[in-house]
Amino acid sequence: MEIKPKNRIVTQNLFRSFEVGGNVVNALNDISIEIPEKKLAILKGKSGSGKTTLINLLGALDMPTSGHIFFDGNDLTKMNEGERELLRRKEIGFVFQSVSLIPMMSAYENVEFALRLAGIEDKRHERIVEALKMVGLGNRMEHMPAEMSGGEQQRVAIARAIAHRPKVLFADEPTAELDTQTALAVVKLFKELVEKEDVTIVMTTHDMGLMSAGDVVFELNDGVLVV
Repeated sequence: MEIKPKNRIVTQNLFRSFEVGGNVVNALNDISIEIPEKKLAILKGKSGSGKTTLINLLGALDMPTSGHIFFDGNDLTKMNEGERELLRRKEIGFVFQSVSLIPMMSAYENVEFALRLAGIEDKRHERIVEALKMVGLGNRMEHMPAEMSGGEQQRVAIARAIAHRPKVLFADEPTAELDTQTALAVVKLFKELVEKEDVTIVMTTHDMGLMSAGDVVFELNDGVLVV
């Protein structure tokens, strides 16, 4: 008998509306999805389809207008801001289109700073080195962001995001500013991290060439899930 993977994230009838110029804009309409643990999930869709809105909700950066989001069975919509902040700091990692590295810090120091924010003291040096080696930057740890290519900077951002061993890594258009070869290398790295780190990765993209890499793929169109 096939054993189905446990769902890391489940949404039920998720809606998100914004008021713009006195008008209500429905960014997400009745989104119900299941994201299994230890898989690469891709949210695809054109610009403005609702991908970023959804990933912000899943990552506890925003709250839905209505509906529920379950993270390991716990309803995010019933948590207070302090509880959601603790969840983001301990259980979640984020990678964005803009890498947002601290320019005056080396690759090593950028990752170390993230671990300090997460309150991790035990074997911090060993974990920083391990994370940077996992993303292929073992020989670039002391380099500054300005001394690195765009792809290398994104790899530092990924190392920073996974260093505290999150359960879920959210990556919002992480390959949008990279050339095709580098983008494919980043997705290959994500697949490797799923295996090595037992992490669930949720990535948004509008690049059709990356869709086949996902273990599960969800498509959004004007805030609606395409079935």
